[in-house]
Amino acid sequence: MGLDEESVRRRVEKALEMMGLKGFEGRSAHHLSEGEKKRVALGTVLSMDPEILALDEPTDNLDPAGGRLLIERIQSIPQTKVIVTHHLPVAMDLCERAVLLYGGRKIEDLPMRELVKDRALLERFGFDADYAQWMYERNVKLQS
Repeated sequence: MGLDEESVRRRVEKALEMMGLKGFEGRSAHHLSEGEKKRVALGTVLSMDPEILALDEPTDNLDPAGGRLLIERIQSIPQTKVIVTHHLPVAMDLCERAVLLYGGRKIEDLPMRELVKDRALLERFGFDADYAQWMYERNVKLQS
């Protein structure tokens, strides 16, 4: 990347702070929790100042608290994000749009708020339509 040592240090500090890991600079990876490891990995990518982030199942293998913390950190990232997930609550928290793929082909491309209201589409792709409706109503109430 052609950065001097001071620029690298500043980028690393900023990325660690964004991920809630300020003070972790000297910690060894084997002393980190799974959630901390994921946030360090994301911070590493952020330190390179990418225009677009691609995240594949970002909350997998995390407990509920760790997943929520990571979601909050991802929400605070200003870059464009492409998120692959099978977890509808994660998609609802992080995504404005949903692109559904099947057999390597795009089947649907629509706003999340439309997806969670489309019972037939949800059931066609194996999502729990009742749960999706509950999540949608819950989010609408929280935003009011």
